[in-house]
Amino acid sequence: MRYSILASGSTGNAIYVETEHIRILIDAGLSGKQLEKLLRSVGADPAQLDAILVTHEHSDHVKGLGVFARRYELPIYTNEATWSHLPSSVGHIDDSQRHVFATGSVLELGDLTVESFPISHDAAEPMSFCFHNKQCTLGLVTDVGYINRRIIEKVKAADALIFESNHDVDMLRMGTYPWNVKRRILSDVGHLSNEDAAEGLLEIIEGNGEDVFLAHLSQDNNLTELAHLTVKGILEEHGLKVGTDIHLRDTYPSRATPLRRIRPKR
Repeated sequence: MRYSILASGSTGNAIYVETEHIRILIDAGLSGKQLEKLLRSVGADPAQLDAILVTHEHSDHVKGLGVFARRYELPIYTNEATWSHLPSSVGHIDDSQRHVFATGSVLELGDLTVESFPISHDAAEPMSFCFHNKQCTLGLVTDVGYINRRIIEKVKAADALIFESNHDVDMLRMGTYPWNVKRRILSDVGHLSNEDAAEGLLEIIEGNGEDVFLAHLSQDNNLTELAHLTVKGILEEHGLKVGTDIHLRDTYPSRATPLRRIRPKR
């Protein structure tokens, strides 16, 4: 299994996953033109995609969903509540492309098994995924207000993680956002801070060389270097050596990470 975080952040999110037989997009939060450009930048042909999975209905995850699905006649998989709450900007989706993927169920797409699980976020019925292929597992944990036991159990076996490190609490509190927005971000249905991310990873990471991509960074309330240093500092305070026991990697709002093959844990 190989994957790339095509874009990650408040301006748009999309992830590409491929196996020997299947190529999928998780979320489509950028324009169709941007998605095509980002896919091609990692050597992926948009015309060879097999499906789109949607985590929830917020615009930074579905901005290009309708355009892209119609252009390439792609099936879309998400739960009933998300289907019901998609913004009108997504436009018409033909019934033949609409597939219900219930939260908590498992979807088989060729040689890729997708396990869904609920998360806490201010959307209709947000969910996230674990992707399994042969002996490899990729876990996705973004747009979550807090890390609960269910999430820990679902992704603890992952060889690689895409994990939210959305904001620095001090930057958010001192920033220009209205207080109601700050309160939402800091709440149990908001986003993980850098410190929250590190504490969550301490519950999940086994120290076997896992790759962890710090994702969904706020462009207004975080810095790539700050997120990396904060998470690294907390992990190393608890005895995990970054660069050996765990590999922290960055994501970008408008640039894809290199297509990466999952390495099974040591």
